Amino acid sequence: MSASKHQQVSMSSYKEEILAKICYTELVYRRINKKLNLALSTNEIEALMLRVIEETDESEFQKKGKNIYIMNKDRNIRLTINSFTNRIITADQLDKLKSKH
Repeated sequence: MSASKHQQVSMSSYKEEILAKICYTELVYRRINKKLNLALSTNEIEALMLRVIEETDESEFQKKGKNIYIMNKDRNIRLTINSFTNRIITADQLDKLKSKH
């Protein structure tokens, strides 16, 4: 894929690609539980992440540098995903992000 063609990828394409290729590390499961104040199994976390991504409108996907940020205001969650590997990096509660600024 040429650089100009890659730059034309729409956010809906990011959504489709993330849903198809999302991956996790062992560390991120603990991080998601901690940051979202949950106690879910790895399967439950994966199901939740897929639901959050599926439910989020493409207009709430924002690419900055190497990361894609997915803001789901209904669930009060922002996901951070590496755009090159489709690996989830973290999940944050939106209201906690706002209180830090």
